[in-house]
Amino acid sequence: MIANITAETAGTSAGLIGKLIGFLATFIIAGISTMGYSGIVLMMAIESACIPLPSEIIMPFSGYLVAKGQFTLFWVSFAGALGCLAGSIPTYFVGLYGGRPLLEKYGKYVLISKHDMEIADKFFAKYGDLATFISRLLPVVRTFISLPSGIARTNFPKFCFYTFIGSFIWCWFLAWIGVKMGENWNTLGVYFHRFDAVIGIIILAGTVWYVRRHLKQK
Repeated sequence: MIANITAETAGTSAGLIGKLIGFLATFIIAGISTMGYSGIVLMMAIESACIPLPSEIIMPFSGYLVAKGQFTLFWVSFAGALGCLAGSIPTYFVGLYGGRPLLEKYGKYVLISKHDMEIADKFFAKYGDLATFISRLLPVVRTFISLPSGIARTNFPKFCFYTFIGSFIWCWFLAWIGVKMGENWNTLGVYFHRFDAVIGIIILAGTVWYVRRHLKQK
């Protein structure tokens, strides 16, 4: 009986997660299909402004459209990197002028603890301006790195340069995956719906771990 309840609960959670992923995917696909390159810039700007709109959906779909002849790989990568830069700049200045006190006061509302701030401080102390570049190549971290970059008072021109270059590499890689998916869609397409729930559960597990870690520290 317990096993049945567990399976039912897991199925319900997977269904809700699948619907959430489906909603995000529909929103992203509609925006890019309607607005073209400007849609890519807008979506990636949202993702880089500390709003978790996944680039892992935005850029592969853009690459899929490259395979269909609607876009080119270079320009979707450029548009993605430009959007990342556009979304990162305001967040950088929030960190720069709001500083550590702002994050210490309001960070708890977005589950950023003092321990997280200490990790960011050490990361920037170790890698300096390159911390921005390295972070742009890391999933999840890349979404939130602009705020601690501002707090660490990273050199602004270098921040912009490393943000754009790192984001271009990230966007190109994800778009390239989308291109390969598009070229082999008849073979691969039938399998992808099976992984929606798995991807969602991984995201949920990561979120639960982060929340528990934050509350435990608190």
